[in-house]
Amino acid sequence: MKKRILAIVLSTVMALSMVACGGAAKEEAPAATETPAETPAEAPAEAPAEETAGGSYSFQVLVKSFQSSYWQAAVIGIDKAAAELGVTAETKGPDKESNVADQLQMFKDAVEKKPDGIGLAACDTTAILEVLPLAVEAGIPIVCFDTAIPDAPEGSVYATVATDNVAAGAEAAVNMYPVIKEKIAAASPSAQVRIGELNQDATAANIIERGLGFIDKMIELAAADGKKVAVVGNELYVGKAQGAVAEAEADVIIEVAVPAETTPEATAPEASKILSKEDTIAIFASNETTANGLLTANDQLDVLNADPAKGIVAAGFDAGTRQKTAVLDGVFV
Repeated sequence: MKKRILAIVLSTVMALSMVACGGAAKEEAPAATETPAETPAEAPAEAPAEETAGGSYSFQVLVKSFQSSYWQAAVIGIDKAAAELGVTAETKGPDKESNVADQLQMFKDAVEKKPDGIGLAACDTTAILEVLPLAVEAGIPIVCFDTAIPDAPEGSVYATVATDNVAAGAEAAVNMYPVIKEKIAAASPSAQVRIGELNQDATAANIIERGLGFIDKMIELAAADGKKVAVVGNELYVGKAQGAVAEAEADVIIEVAVPAETTPEATAPEASKILSKEDTIAIFASNETTANGLLTANDQLDVLNADPAKGIVAAGFDAGTRQKTAVLDGVFV
């Protein structure tokens, strides 16, 4: 039952995180994705009393950081669910999402406490593979939330509670494309247009999937209108993009930037570089951190506008206060 309770806790966490961050009306509650090793039943909205009696259950929960309102909302969700289920949950996370080594040590420390389960939002879904076996050997179930671990050994992850990030990134492209369609229609290899993409890292599965979801859908939409797209910038995203062509033959260029650190301050210079290029018509920020970095860059440049005739069109994933204000003010589309 402890695995089931942990899954219920983190389902509540994800739902409350989206509500607290002001999720878009179209956004659905995240689904629980099961690993082949075990098939847990879906967590009901209201589990029977005997299943929510937590008793002495104690869980360790690791978030990616506390630097954004998204993760602050997640902690509220953890506390709320733990209280409702009658269990205890201790939440920890590094100062920044780029502090991967700190989170790995926190995972080791969590295993040493011998909890009934570990909730995990991994900063680096490859690096975490080094320490996952520690929990398996100790018989501690892991439920991932926000971010899946695609290469997790079979049986090491009980369930994953997360948004379909490929579909989420694609949704951003679907909503942005009609706004910039006329400018794309006028583009050619001799008069290229540029779309920027800001991804806070190239290590977390959710960010990678979201970024590629946007890229691949934008390529698909442009191709349907007879336009070719090249992808430049960060090597991981360039290498994984589907349907891209060489830069010289493209009508549209998607330029992907990844800052050195996962902070708005580190993102702002990368955003400024793209915004300062004369052929840039749009830019997508794939989470709250990069969206805030984009807005910081625009504070100096003042080039973003939801009207494509007046400036560069921008969209930001997540829904922090600055982002919602930017939408209301016509800075973000």
